[in-house]
Amino acid sequence: MNRKEAPQIKDAIEFNLQLKPYRKFNLNNNVPVYAIDAGAQDLLQVEMVFYAGNWFEKQNGIAPATNSLLKNGTSKKTAFQLNEEFEYYGSYCSRACYNETAVVSISTLNKHVAALLPIVREMITDSVFSEDELNIFKQNTKQRLSVNLQKCDFVANRMTDVYLYGKDHPYGKYTDIAEVDAIERDLIKSFYKDYYINGQVVIFVSGKLPKDLEILLNSAFGDLPLRAFDNQFSKIETYPSAEKKYRIQNDVNGVQGAIRIAQLFPNRHHPDYMKVMVLNTLFGGFFGSRLMSNIREDKGYTYGIHSFVQNHIHNSAWMISTEAGKDVCEATIEEVYKEMKILREEIIDEDELLLVRNYLIGTILGDLDGPFHIKGRWKSLILNNLTDDYFYKSIETIKTISAEELRELAKKYLNPREFYEIVVI
Repeated sequence: MNRKEAPQIKDAIEFNLQLKPYRKFNLNNNVPVYAIDAGAQDLLQVEMVFYAGNWFEKQNGIAPATNSLLKNGTSKKTAFQLNEEFEYYGSYCSRACYNETAVVSISTLNKHVAALLPIVREMITDSVFSEDELNIFKQNTKQRLSVNLQKCDFVANRMTDVYLYGKDHPYGKYTDIAEVDAIERDLIKSFYKDYYINGQVVIFVSGKLPKDLEILLNSAFGDLPLRAFDNQFSKIETYPSAEKKYRIQNDVNGVQGAIRIAQLFPNRHHPDYMKVMVLNTLFGGFFGSRLMSNIREDKGYTYGIHSFVQNHIHNSAWMISTEAGKDVCEATIEEVYKEMKILREEIIDEDELLLVRNYLIGTILGDLDGPFHIKGRWKSLILNNLTDDYFYKSIETIKTISAEELRELAKKYLNPREFYEIVVI
């Protein structure tokens, strides 16, 4: 290497990105496991994705309560003892509940996985959901909810989903304090039996994989009445609100308004989805976007404004989100619509389009850095019933979509009359 010469600078779009393949095997009960062997460190992450999100609950709040309380005691161990075992091995056990799925995962040194998997098994087969732990959960949830309901952005997010999908749709419903009080132990135990003990699950493993991984997972979970998922959700109709504009006074002393501008949008299987990801990035998807340059940098109405497509498996929505001073909320909305108009009418400059292409490819490059990120990419594809072909077509779209195609997409999708407006102060 000649250090007197600067290295050649390459645009990110010149790189040939490859998604490291997984190894798939099924446990004795036919539960699929997707394993990504990568990384130089002796680390391992095992993630069990149960189809146990709020899509499947019959009463609001049951799915997140069940998921949260999994680590709060079994018939043999208290919540303290369970947490002590994970701490002893320097590992981390996390739970999370989403619209369709709920997750139980452990991150650990791979030499400890044999000791930790039986603990996870105990959590998903023998949690007791004691009344004391449930009461603590309800108290904490109500306290957190009471605080959040005073925040305009929290209220705006809840109400936007209601207006887009309908209050009874899994993507639109929310839990209030009375419904938290109505959560009962028997309801949780019934949900736990149906969606964890006898649940449908996919397992993702990433990191430096031990040679006996398949034996370890089979020993821990292969004899359980768990099932593979068939990717068939029961269809639930959306009931969007007829009214498109809402102004909500949440705090009479509020000085800031939360703005949400959103419309329903197809999911990843729609032929325009990949192309719209490029248009969205240009519009409001990164720090150098049109919305950020105008509304933050030029007008100074907000610290940040972003647009994104919600990460749902089924119905989705394209959303613009920001918080601004209450005296400039309406002006902010007008500027958003002005930027939509410009994208519908004017051809994008090639230098700006190259910047967006490089940003998107650079983001994907970052997502392929390390086994956990690679696993995240594969998980998104598999849970959305997609293959690696989708990944490579996305890259090709980013590299080749034209400025004219983007203008036509803007004409098709960026029409103010199609968007809901919600301002909460």
